[in-house]
Amino acid sequence: MASSASSGFFCLFFLFSAVATEENTTSLDLTTPASFDQNVTFAVTENYTVFETTTTPSSGSTEEEPLLPAEPLPESGRLLTPVTAVDRLCPCDDHTGVCDINCCCDRECSKEVVALFTSCSVPAVSGGRQLCSRDVASYSLRSTMNGYSELQSSVQKETSYNLFCIQAQNRLDGLSHPPPELPTDSNFEWLFKQFTSFIFGSDSGAQVSPGELQASPGYLYEDVMLTVGESGQRGMFWLPAAGLTADCVDNSPAAFLKDQSSQCSRRVVLDQDCSSLPALSINTYTDIQLFAGKQIDAAVVPVKVASIILQSTDDTQSELQISAGENLSPVLLRNSLCANVVLKVTYVIRYNSGGEIVNATVTLVLGFVSDDMLPLEQEFQITYVQEDGGDVAVRYSGNPGYVVGLPLVSGTKTADGITRSIDPRDTLSLLHSAEDQDCLQDPQQRSPVLFGLNSVSGCTLRLVDAENCSLVSHLLLDVLRGPNYPQYVASFGNSHLDNPLDWVQIKNSFSPG
Repeated sequence: MASSASSGFFCLFFLFSAVATEENTTSLDLTTPASFDQNVTFAVTENYTVFETTTTPSSGSTEEEPLLPAEPLPESGRLLTPVTAVDRLCPCDDHTGVCDINCCCDRECSKEVVALFTSCSVPAVSGGRQLCSRDVASYSLRSTMNGYSELQSSVQKETSYNLFCIQAQNRLDGLSHPPPELPTDSNFEWLFKQFTSFIFGSDSGAQVSPGELQASPGYLYEDVMLTVGESGQRGMFWLPAAGLTADCVDNSPAAFLKDQSSQCSRRVVLDQDCSSLPALSINTYTDIQLFAGKQIDAAVVPVKVASIILQSTDDTQSELQISAGENLSPVLLRNSLCANVVLKVTYVIRYNSGGEIVNATVTLVLGFVSDDMLPLEQEFQITYVQEDGGDVAVRYSGNPGYVVGLPLVSGTKTADGITRSIDPRDTLSLLHSAEDQDCLQDPQQRSPVLFGLNSVSGCTLRLVDAENCSLVSHLLLDVLRGPNYPQYVASFGNSHLDNPLDWVQIKNSFSPG
């Protein structure tokens, strides 16, 4: 308590709520609901089909005839280019021949009428989200110097890498297709590469050329981490995972800052594969050299062995004391028992605030495998820890929707789009309230804003001189909302940075008393 008679006590409280509004903004008075209303962000119309026709002039007929294909249908596995343009679709065009108010995709609306629009009733038009590739037409309004509205539109292609995405074909001459080519021993490899290359890629294309490296020195969220081989070639860091079946897919890339855990099985023949199959050997998971960043001259970070656990035939585990030169390669003890088989692999990647890898460790569980334990079950994990931020990393908060109790995903808009900080202190957070917490006393502890949970935050301000209230009010605002306050909140728990329509702007309202 201040000793001066003129001292006073002020208690400031910070209420946070995330609600969807018609302006696609979020108020700073935040109460996070358990569900997000997306009607204001996406007015996506699916399954519209527009048939283009052409009129062939003749002396005796004015009938419209279908557009004939310019070339024969190609071989199986190659889809034809669709003739339906997404920018020709307009679900809000309810009246033919007249302009529908605030319907930004209505071609009947002239520039003079659009100038009076207040918003776009349909900001985006696209096909189904289940498609592997789709065009998205986006519409927005910007204000001119005179205060009128001006239409801005664009068409972008979005690609889905979901294993179960749908390849679609929509054209007039698609009523008849050639019979699909049946897989045989001679063409199976060709068909496999043609239809699955977009899912996992292939070993032949695993090398990364210097031209593909980005200017950012560190890795960004979801970037594939790079490795260097014995001969200096660049590759990708793989983390085995289950594919369409429970079988392990070895060339599944590990994404930066995305914790992963997977279990998969392998079909092995112990007599043949015990000592020869790389997936069973410890060297496959330890002899890895990671690039700290994406630049050509990035430092090389070797993966170090943190510990090795030996699991016996009765599933009891004990830590193995590692000695120099000890050979832990798989060995066939007898026809039905293989020792030193990798059962579990856990990677821990430490990174700094610039997104550069500073340390990588691996913990392995080795054990015995017999014929009655086949197919072999393996487990793979990878976690990311910030070097100067404790044991907390920025993660997704749901897939696709938010999970109650997980932090809201926030970001900042730049010229290149939405960016997320990998520093947890730069995310949407509240001042961590404590009894008699001083607003101006450092350090200030902060807690993330959790989805579906209401929060109230505040602190106590002690003033001796009340003459500088305006200066103090701005200082308190920075204390309450955080030093690097984000501008946008993700609509979904797994919103991607390259889709701005998945992000809701935070509306600030500062009215000092």
